[in-house]
Amino acid sequence: MIADAAVEVTALAVNVVVPEELRWDDVRRGRRFWLTTLNVRLLPDGHLAAKAYGRPVEGGRGTYVSFPVPDRPELAALVAEAGTRAGQLWSSHRGLR
Repeated sequence: MIADAAVEVTALAVNVVVPEELRWDDVRRGRRFWLTTLNVRLLPDGHLAAKAYGRPVEGGRGTYVSFPVPDRPELAALVAEAGTRAGQLWSSHRGLR
C-alpha cells in the first residue's frame, strides 16, 4: 500500500455483451448499426452510466461510435446487474499477475 496517500481511481468501466433478445439498431452518420455491447461506467456519485456500441448492419468495419441506451426496463436491469457483477469481480480480485 502507498504510505500516507490515498489511491485516486479516476474511472471504473466494464464492457457487457447485450443478450441477443435485447439488441437493437440505430442510425448514426447515415449508417445503421446493430448494437451488441454496453460500456457501463461507475460515476463519482455512485450512479451508473451506459453507452452502446456495435457494428454497421451492412457489414464492414465500423467506427467506434457510441449510442444512447434506450429507456427500456430490461436494458436498465442489464446495466444494474452488470454494475453489481463488476463490483463482485473487482472485490474478489487476486492481485496483479
